[in-house]
Amino acid sequence: MKYIGLQSQIDTNNRKSILLLLSFPCMMLGMLWLFFALITGFSHSSVYDEYGQKTLGALKANTLWLEYMPWLVGCVGIWFIIAYFANTSIIRKATGARSITRKRNPRIYNIVENLCIAGGMDMPKINVINDPQLNAFASGINKNTYTVTVTTGICDRLNDEELASVIAHELTHIRNNDTKLLIISIVFVGIIFTLLNFLTDIVSHSGRSRNNKNGGMLIVFVVAIICCAIAYFFALLTRFAISRKREFMADAGGAELCGNPLALASALRKISEDPALGNIDREDVAQLFIIHPEKLSQNFLGRFSYLFSTHPDIKERIRILEQF
Repeated sequence: MKYIGLQSQIDTNNRKSILLLLSFPCMMLGMLWLFFALITGFSHSSVYDEYGQKTLGALKANTLWLEYMPWLVGCVGIWFIIAYFANTSIIRKATGARSITRKRNPRIYNIVENLCIAGGMDMPKINVINDPQLNAFASGINKNTYTVTVTTGICDRLNDEELASVIAHELTHIRNNDTKLLIISIVFVGIIFTLLNFLTDIVSHSGRSRNNKNGGMLIVFVVAIICCAIAYFFALLTRFAISRKREFMADAGGAELCGNPLALASALRKISEDPALGNIDREDVAQLFIIHPEKLSQNFLGRFSYLFSTHPDIKERIRILEQF
């Protein structure tokens, strides 16, 4: 059964995702303004401009924001470019994946090749992680870096139809530009998180130092931490929203590409029973997988924790696929 309106939903989802991505630089600029607003607000009641005249704290905050905004944009821009183009090596190092060829693994290679022909796609690179657990993911930002990665466990424990459905899901991520958008969101969140950690370490070190007499600087760093924490919280929510929506679309597109939605439902059910990976300790990489590589658990905070989940509920995904 063909998924009605799939391309229209993909286009709508892409537009919404781009708007969400634009919120990341807005968050960082807003964080900078909030920092100066709080600093000028916590300062003495009289705030003076460069001419020695009294001025409102808000006006001073605006002046400082305009002065330092180019520095923030420049530093974040350089940081972003380096992380964006280094993502392939970072992911490969974090997962310990190795590339395969048709000669080394004809089963996986042929499945990927047949699906690419059916979908009119270029052949991506294929990587394998030596891990007995079941999982897979897609990554890359262009034709030269697009990669489908599977574990040895998923290859051994899924039949050909189930494995093809999982690979079709990952190929759909590539076709829908999901990997590129997710990597952009991961880089932005990583920048904020790294800055937050850096500032927290400074404050922690200052608090332990008995010789620290500059209480004013400590307040500045504490305010900076508050601003970063607020930005990080909303950046996480944005990133998770992008990821969850695209998992549903990849399920639908993957079912259409392989022509067997029940096989994908069966594969997801098997993967959900054993998705944990022993060597994945980076959350930014973990969210790329078809099911988050951690043991699934239910608790009384389930509804609230959905806001902080990179993946939609697995039971809901299976239910939708079984209704195709």
